[in-house]
Amino acid sequence: MAEARRRSVFRPCIDLHNGEVKQIVGGTLHEDDSDESRLKTNFVASHPSPYYAELYKKHGLEGGHVIKLGPGNDQAAKEALAAWPGHLQVGGGITAENAREWLDAGASKVIVTSYLFPEGKFSLERLKAVCSAVGKDRLVVDVSCRKRGDKWLVAMNKWQTITDMEVCKESLDLLAEYCSEFLIHAADVEGLCQGIDEELVKKLGEWASIPTTYAGGAKSVADLELVDRLSNGKVDLTYGSSLDIFGGSLVKFDDLVKYNNQAVAQSG
Repeated sequence: MAEARRRSVFRPCIDLHNGEVKQIVGGTLHEDDSDESRLKTNFVASHPSPYYAELYKKHGLEGGHVIKLGPGNDQAAKEALAAWPGHLQVGGGITAENAREWLDAGASKVIVTSYLFPEGKFSLERLKAVCSAVGKDRLVVDVSCRKRGDKWLVAMNKWQTITDMEVCKESLDLLAEYCSEFLIHAADVEGLCQGIDEELVKKLGEWASIPTTYAGGAKSVADLELVDRLSNGKVDLTYGSSLDIFGGSLVKFDDLVKYNNQAVAQSG
């Protein structure tokens, strides 16, 4: 009898903006936070960040990420981490200098993007520095991207600045030497609830040699099965604006929990 392969699962998130849990259309974030008129927000939570951390803890949803979208989110992030120490990752403004501080605050891993791309150009030196600061096993590289032509290019600074790194097998193999996981937001479809970037998910299943979580566009529980099929169980999926706990009407949180429990059981 063939050995059961790993199944893709749901990975939760807590997105923070100005200290509140929000769901935002990814492509509308800008460097200048003072201009709220350009920002398209799908949801602002009435609950504080620890509420979500405790919810994920209750259901044993490992590998979730807390993302700080700009300044003013450190306290909310630390409160979420303190609610379930050692089980949530944190990203947003992470550098080699402050990464250890976030592990001390309770993060299971730190997620780094913009720090690796000074002036939009990839710095292997900086990747080595942050890896040295926390260790490969506790580092996640966020290779969130936007499509340009037939390629996906890493985007930083709230996905507004396109870098010089293409998301491809070669770049992911290089990054995987220094980190233990990838997080990938497809910024062009993030927050739109119009479906995932199927082509990107399929490529990630082929290219990625370490655990990978994709976010962007998920709109039904069936998308988990789709990601599982496209990636051969190598890529996990995050839901945001479509999810009922974030004000959405398309996906029930309880259904994702049920799916995860079945997927883990089937994976053996």
